[in-house]
Amino acid sequence: MSAPGLLIAAPRSGSGKTTVTLALMRALRRRGMVVRGAKCGPDYIDPAFHEAATGHPSLNLDSFAMPDPLLDACAGLSTRDAALVIAEGSMGLHDGIVAGEGRTGANADIAARYGWPVLLVLDVSGAAQSAAAVALGCAAYDPRIRVAGVVLNKVASPRHRRLVEAGLSRIGMKVLGAFPREAGLVLPERHLGLVQAGETADLEARLDRLADLAEASLDLDGIVAAAGGRAEAGTGALPSPPAQRVAVARDAAFSFLYPHMLAGWRAAGAEIVPFSPLADEAPDLSCGACWLPGGYPELHAGRLAAASRFREGLRRFAEDRPVHGECGGYMVLGESLEDADGITHPMAGLLPVATSYAKRRLHLGYRVARVVEAGLLGAAGTRLVGHEFHYASELTPPPDAANALARVTDAEGTPLGFAGHRRGRVTGTFFHLIAEADGA
Repeated sequence: MSAPGLLIAAPRSGSGKTTVTLALMRALRRRGMVVRGAKCGPDYIDPAFHEAATGHPSLNLDSFAMPDPLLDACAGLSTRDAALVIAEGSMGLHDGIVAGEGRTGANADIAARYGWPVLLVLDVSGAAQSAAAVALGCAAYDPRIRVAGVVLNKVASPRHRRLVEAGLSRIGMKVLGAFPREAGLVLPERHLGLVQAGETADLEARLDRLADLAEASLDLDGIVAAAGGRAEAGTGALPSPPAQRVAVARDAAFSFLYPHMLAGWRAAGAEIVPFSPLADEAPDLSCGACWLPGGYPELHAGRLAAASRFREGLRRFAEDRPVHGECGGYMVLGESLEDADGITHPMAGLLPVATSYAKRRLHLGYRVARVVEAGLLGAAGTRLVGHEFHYASELTPPPDAANALARVTDAEGTPLGFAGHRRGRVTGTFFHLIAEADGA
């Protein structure tokens, strides 16, 4: 039976969605409720925090990058054995690309598709009754969705709360809780967002403090009662594995692999064989493919350069089996990586690319790719959708038709030229694969 859901959204980034989401998840779990999480959009850090808070894997839901069958399969998995699904939005509630209705990648698409009411998080610092005008605009902008209520964040005083609530009362909007202005609740961040869940010191204690705050500050019963909608379980449209045994790099330098990819591989019976490059481990030679996810290799470049067993084992693996690297994994497959201090470290040397993190420049956005030559990601001409988010730059000449992985455009079809590299059985790209796309 499908579980009801709620979508935690906000008018803009930085409003406190993650704080409210994690507080609510952990508080309800502590009450004995089976809660599962989901993340709207291509974020690969927040789902790990959801899993820590709930004890269950959290999947991404992306109305632009995912074909409908895959989107529904991920939403369905999010309801499995759950009493409640809590989906966390990204950016603002209505922020997305210019595309047809339901395909913009906005949080609102997900709320509308599955009938999940929206719990709107309002950062009311520097505002009072005007916060109600923002809430009203969010609620009225898209008639497909329903805002069930709001949670106020960064409330300065009881008087401040009364003023904000006066405005919300005027528009008939329920207030389902209010968090005080308390800097101690902020989770640590770095250049790609939050520090990863596995690296966050005393994470369990932090989550329990958030749960305490939720118990004291949120109308938990009212929030649960506001949930609704449905998404049917199913796994048939999940991604297929690149092999029946897949060696996957997994440690502090390699952790950004979308959960629905692993879920699809496992659903097809594939065995995931993790190894740690930072521990100088090589991929298992009994595996049929090797995958190097993204992560933070730029923070560990010296250790990776010194990991001779890892680099030699990776080269041996690549002699007769496919290897693919995404973003950070792509950088490690290259010739060298320059760190933030300007020190150049040798990498695996399997692809003709050198990268640098010394002069940071943001690269961000969806990528729609057409595979140039048959390989691990599909036959020549296969259309893929992924997402790019990094600050590194390539120091070597850009790829061309002879050695590129794919020809890419942005989400709106603007050509971006060739991307990634291929050499023999080794491929890599800065974009993280989300799905094989519909259409020719």
